[in-house]
Amino acid sequence: MTTLTANRRITPAGNTDTDYLKLVALVFMMIDHIGVALLGNLTEMRILGRIAMPIYAWCLVVGCEYTRNIGRYSLRLLLMAVLSQPFNMVALHNPWSKLNILFQLAMGVACIGAIREKRYFSQYWLPALCFVLHGFLKIDYGWKGLAFILLLYAARKTRGGLAVAFLAFAAFWGSTASQINSFAGVPFDFLNWPGLGPVLQPLFRMQAMMWLALPFILIGTHTGFKMPKWLGYGFYPLHLLVIIAIRLLLGEAPAMLFAPLWTWQ
Repeated sequence: MTTLTANRRITPAGNTDTDYLKLVALVFMMIDHIGVALLGNLTEMRILGRIAMPIYAWCLVVGCEYTRNIGRYSLRLLLMAVLSQPFNMVALHNPWSKLNILFQLAMGVACIGAIREKRYFSQYWLPALCFVLHGFLKIDYGWKGLAFILLLYAARKTRGGLAVAFLAFAAFWGSTASQINSFAGVPFDFLNWPGLGPVLQPLFRMQAMMWLALPFILIGTHTGFKMPKWLGYGFYPLHLLVIIAIRLLLGEAPAMLFAPLWTWQ
């Protein structure tokens, strides 16, 4: 793909303080993965973990507007996805067949690049091909994750459009998940109120709780925080290594911990 020129860029309407947003996403991703790997899928930590993916997706959309070469951007994510896969398997006890979220992000960047470049009708066939691949590959967040990334890209020009598209997709994504009726022992009694309750209930399901990320995306910040590029890419395998070390320190047998590496599922 060619280098994108400045006059083709659109300043996204949401928060473009991406280094700060990446830090927020890293924190909530760590919370989510600790909840999965160490605390038996603790519901409260999984709810907070829903914040991470939407923020990563939004940072990706913003990054696609400012990168000098969108093809290299996608390839960097793909390389990090491949390098991270063994750590993902061991830390979260996933099989080879379940690919980590970086594969999803790399695919999202490739689709956005194809839509922007329009080479040989790439805006049609490459996104279609990626959705077909989701029928054969088990990638974290599935085809809905890719659709969400492309929806954010399509809605990036106005805050209102971004908010409406985000909330609608959150309700759709969570429609098959279990209802969340409390958090840390605090009941959500308002979900039973006449009138208001039925409106809010679709947004209080597990994956629908991704709406918690929306304020971070919509409200502009100017923190001045700068994250080293190596950390932005390297924290994913690094935090998985930390989880692996904790599991070993807690006494988990190495043979059980590393079993996914030699077991095909």
